[in-house]
Amino acid sequence: MPDRPSLLYVTDLAYPARGRRYGDEDVFLTSRLREWFDLALCHPLDARSLMGRFDAVVVRNSGPVLHYREEYARFRAEAVAAGVRVYNPLTGRGDMAGKRYLLDLTAAGLPVIPTVDRPQDLARLPVAERYAVKPEEGADSIGLRFLTRGELDGVEWGGLLVQPRIDFRYEVSFYFVDDTFQYALHAPDPDRRWVLEPYEPSAADLDFARSFVDWNTLDHGIQRVDACRAPDGRLLLVELEDLNPYLSLDLVPEETRERFVHAMADSLHRFLG
Repeated sequence: MPDRPSLLYVTDLAYPARGRRYGDEDVFLTSRLREWFDLALCHPLDARSLMGRFDAVVVRNSGPVLHYREEYARFRAEAVAAGVRVYNPLTGRGDMAGKRYLLDLTAAGLPVIPTVDRPQDLARLPVAERYAVKPEEGADSIGLRFLTRGELDGVEWGGLLVQPRIDFRYEVSFYFVDDTFQYALHAPDPDRRWVLEPYEPSAADLDFARSFVDWNTLDHGIQRVDACRAPDGRLLLVELEDLNPYLSLDLVPEETRERFVHAMADSLHRFLG
């Protein structure tokens, strides 16, 4: 491996993410990572044709892959077949593989918003005034609906997940590089998901978040554990984002931001071996 490995950094700088500035975050990260790596940026639709020219492909703020599902599937298949190193590795068990992991975590009795995918399993959910109905392959709240119990009777369930709508107190996100916690942010107003503030997690909060990072078994990569604080005070997993988690780096102190950059660079060097 050369002293300065080469990275193909996959990002959609123009993706119109609600409440987030994908382009700004990736411009910042690539400007800093150039200290250690030779680096080129590309749109996700160009990654498959370019990936063989670099030591690794870094998938970052590339937008929901459901907008280009077939192209992403081909990218994954060809990267695996050719032995291309992709960061995060393509073995993630969280959102990288769709949202069916929420069913597995529910069945295992882990602290997650209860989730079912069949009408005959509705009785396993807590009674709620409304239920969240979302596509298994959804992202960015695309396709999310809130329905009453009666309205669920008219739903065609194929490819859908159903959860009780929880009147949570706030959402909180925990950010990890490899298995090391970096920082946490929370949205005090449940109706403003991306209006975030720094959050000081308790030891119990970190144990909660780390349990899902451990469950995912990724040796390298960036993960965001999203949770909500239920009315009874418990944290419940909302999603485990291990494909291209937005990091909200503009909302953390400069010292935290710099620590994250160095942690990411170190992780990439370990990944490249």
